[in-house]
Amino acid sequence: MIEGLEKKTKKDHPLISRIRAFPKPMVLVVLHILFLLAIVLIDDLDYRSKIALFAFLSAMILWVATKIPAGFVAISLIAFVIIMNAAEPELLYESLSEEVVWLMIGSFIIGNAVKESGLAQRLILIILSKSKEKGRVLAGVSSVLFASVFFIPSTSGRAALAMPIINQLRQKYTEKEQNVLVLLAPIIILMSTSATLIGAGSHLIGIGLLESTVHQSISFIQWFVWGLPFALVMTLVSFLVVKWTLWPKNGGKMPKGDQTAETSVLKKQLNPTEKKTLILLVSLIAFWMTESIHGYDIAFVAMVGAILVMAPNYGIISWKQGMKSVSWNLILFVAAAAALGKILVETGVVKWLEKEMLAFLYLFTDAPDWQIVLVILLVSVTSHLYITSHTTRAIVFIPGFLLFSEAIGVNPSTVVFLSLIGMNYCVTFPVSSKALLLFYEDEGASYNARTLLKISVLLMPLYIGVMMLFYFSYWQWTGLQL
Repeated sequence: MIEGLEKKTKKDHPLISRIRAFPKPMVLVVLHILFLLAIVLIDDLDYRSKIALFAFLSAMILWVATKIPAGFVAISLIAFVIIMNAAEPELLYESLSEEVVWLMIGSFIIGNAVKESGLAQRLILIILSKSKEKGRVLAGVSSVLFASVFFIPSTSGRAALAMPIINQLRQKYTEKEQNVLVLLAPIIILMSTSATLIGAGSHLIGIGLLESTVHQSISFIQWFVWGLPFALVMTLVSFLVVKWTLWPKNGGKMPKGDQTAETSVLKKQLNPTEKKTLILLVSLIAFWMTESIHGYDIAFVAMVGAILVMAPNYGIISWKQGMKSVSWNLILFVAAAAALGKILVETGVVKWLEKEMLAFLYLFTDAPDWQIVLVILLVSVTSHLYITSHTTRAIVFIPGFLLFSEAIGVNPSTVVFLSLIGMNYCVTFPVSSKALLLFYEDEGASYNARTLLKISVLLMPLYIGVMMLFYFSYWQWTGLQL
């Protein structure tokens, strides 16, 4: 009786009724109108810039708040920008020539070869043999992904090699556990980026700008001393946050029944196909690490590797197998999403944002250290929300941060280091990082964009807080000071 009365009361409550009568499409329309009105009122942006900014914000809303395929949203908004005469049709065509597109195509093919050769299964069995509990296996995979930062100087490259391992491992997990695993992998890859100077191309760009502008530098060893402890702590914090918030509470032991088969596989020596694949992987890693010597970027190296694994008679998989392994749905999404980011730069939206940010920074000329550090972190950590490319963020913001450091009389090396570490945070939207994109909309198992956003709401303040803590303790003790 009481239950029925409560249900009736809740149902008849006028506020609840109004909220229920306000459908999601109407909410989306209202948000778009509000964004449009706000953008129209910005005097410093011209027509093309306003259209590009509106399209980008619209994409963010639709990716997070709806189940419309992300690729469809991205391509549709690129078409909208072109129809509104804010860009030429070449914006859409040339999006397929982006480096990340070809890197992903090559990565999918190489990843399938690793899977078909049996190497992925062997690595998974090694991890499984160390622990039979699902949570500990998760920790083992995270450790492997963290260690890869010292050998593969690209987040997307590390994600590409991780994909076949994750796809092989997720067969042991339930559907809910699979979604956590697929989300955790790119987060661990991104959080470990700060461990080494070669962890991301943006590090090298930032140091290059530091050297050419103020004739200072940060050596490999210095970065290692400052970056590794922070990366370890943030990786652990991220692991615990994801596991605490998303991992099923009843996650127990790994399923039994095939332990004998697993042991026999581990005891076997590498077969010729596995050896061939291993040699190829080692060669790829070597070429990725020596890009500055031979001059070929990681995307081209990946495509050469893909060609070799599909070579008739000598390869590991056939041409048809390679083509089927590529998620063309994801490729089109990445291409269009990259074009949306590109148009922000070309129309001057990014320049406008940089100008507004720097004007805000100069207000802190006479501020205490903690305020200066906090402002640098707030700007750099949130920069991924409006500049999707990691490299572009460094190119756009580092010169401004250097001017800022000279204007207020602080150490440029410290400002650049803090800025680059701050820019390494990009765990909010799938488009914020290539590593996230690689795992997004995977045909087998994927993560939800809203789940990623929820994790970011927790991780972003923690990231800033841990950086502040490190600066006023370990980093200052080891010589990193304003």
